[in-house]
Amino acid sequence: MWMNSRLPARASADPAVDANEQELLANVSPADWVNPTPPGVYHLLIIGAGPGGMAAARAAAARGVKVALIESHRLGGGSLSYGCVPSKALIRTARAYADMRDAPNYGAAPPASIEVDFQMAMERLRRIRARISRVDSAARLIAEGIDLYFGAAHFVGADAVEVEGVRLRFKKALIATGSKSIVPDIPGLTEVGYLTNESVFDLTAAPRSLLVIGGGPLGCELAQAFSRLGVRTIIAHDAPLFLPKEERDAAQMMSDALARDGVEIHLNSEAVSARMEHGCKHVELVNDGQITHIDVDEILTGIGHLPAVHALRLEAAGVAYDPEAGVHVDDFLRTSNPRIYAAGDVCLEHKYSNMAVASACVAVQNALYFGRKRMSVLTIPWCTYTDPEIAHVGLSVRQARERRIPVKTFTVPMHDNDRAITDGEENGVVKIHVRDGTDTILGATIVARDAGEMINGISLAIVAGLGLGTLATAIHAHPTQGEAIKMAGEAYLRTRRPSALTRLLRAWVNRGQ
Repeated sequence: MWMNSRLPARASADPAVDANEQELLANVSPADWVNPTPPGVYHLLIIGAGPGGMAAARAAAARGVKVALIESHRLGGGSLSYGCVPSKALIRTARAYADMRDAPNYGAAPPASIEVDFQMAMERLRRIRARISRVDSAARLIAEGIDLYFGAAHFVGADAVEVEGVRLRFKKALIATGSKSIVPDIPGLTEVGYLTNESVFDLTAAPRSLLVIGGGPLGCELAQAFSRLGVRTIIAHDAPLFLPKEERDAAQMMSDALARDGVEIHLNSEAVSARMEHGCKHVELVNDGQITHIDVDEILTGIGHLPAVHALRLEAAGVAYDPEAGVHVDDFLRTSNPRIYAAGDVCLEHKYSNMAVASACVAVQNALYFGRKRMSVLTIPWCTYTDPEIAHVGLSVRQARERRIPVKTFTVPMHDNDRAITDGEENGVVKIHVRDGTDTILGATIVARDAGEMINGISLAIVAGLGLGTLATAIHAHPTQGEAIKMAGEAYLRTRRPSALTRLLRAWVNRGQ
């Protein structure tokens, strides 16, 4: 049972004939798929088969719920095709080249010559993407008892949608359509051409030069990766620091890392025009009235995403939304239509895959099982995968003060950690924020090469209600960079006022001296 009356999946220039690309498309966007015949009213209908939509469908189907899952493009969403998976594959290859160049830092002689094979890097990327797509394949979802539909869906009433001319009715629905890349409004940009995260991984040859517009996580990650892959890379950001949602010192550390990797940085700079000139894409940047001229082969826009709500016809279902914030939901992820819920990028401020999955599970619980699980109680970390990585969980100092929560921060520089020193990875810091006068962890920021791995322990501590003092008493493997967390806990313990018993024991030990 394979179909398609919809538009074919967008193919890349050369990878369309690549075996890995063919496997990817066969798994996540089969060309001859035939949509099933609706069996009646679905208990749960989900629009969008990205990480959140698939997690919701699988959770519901595992409980015997009749589920319809609708996808307009590719299963796995942006995360699989042009988000987390391909970007991390490329970042890993770029790190390998950076380590080769930095061999003397590790007591090794660098290779006599380092020639970047960009085509090999992209072949590896496509191979990894195809392998992971097997888990999220159409055949796998069908085997799990999910009715899978391909096509563009839109609401035709408070309890029905239409996809490929067929009406599907539901008792409850979940909107999980994700988000779309923002294209900056720069005169001439469309005419000269540009890349986004949805097209940059289709490159088969490295550009000689690249301008990245936008200093959010995506822009910073890819700017560093392309620079390490030998591309002359420039990044322009219209604010004084990158990563506006991170703490200032962490963002500054990341900026310094980009500079060390050869990225040309333009902060407080806005791209105001683009045109072709002498075979190059000529871009004008303005910084406090001063104009800088940039000539590059390619332009990558990395300024963020907007919720994908345009084609859903939400008005027909009585679902409130706005184009920038997305679908309006309450703390239980209900929309203004009590039958319909939303999860992930389409309704949340923080647009991360783990956020999409967690919110989708909350929505399923509340929609199907009369749950009252609140989104606001979840503890969800995130990470920017530059080198060093920047990971965060919970409240920042600024957020704590805005809520009038007294806060104290315990800071451990990575250059005080034995393993970071031996690894030659001393650029970083562990910062753990607690409610002042207690060891209750409010949040943390970690800047380290593997900060994304390290932050998980702090997330677990927050969820389990473990204080910073308890983290100090846990014995860690030595030497590890994770011991920096234990060191922060020990710093907290040194600030505690000695108990009466401790003072008595101290007096007993010091008696007669």
